Amino acid sequence: MLSYLYRLAASFERSHHCRPNLLYLSPSHYRMLQENLAGMANEEEVERFVGMDIVISPEVRHPNVAWVSRGQGRRVAGGRG
Repeated sequence: MLSYLYRLAASFERSHHCRPNLLYLSPSHYRMLQENLAGMANEEEVERFVGMDIVISPEVRHPNVAWVSRGQGRRVAGGRG
């Protein structure tokens, strides 16, 4: 899962000339990510590690990344901040 997300983010950065700051995952993809990062206790630690805010939705079929301004990202990611 980590290598896939790295390739996804790197491809986005090459195409858009900026790093993504949002990661969209389904609940099952998020569980796989948590398994890969077993030492991390909570979502904030996982977000810090991947360098992106995480949006978890059952409507997400495939992991995806995006860039939004920080104010928009926090609202999209559940209103934290």
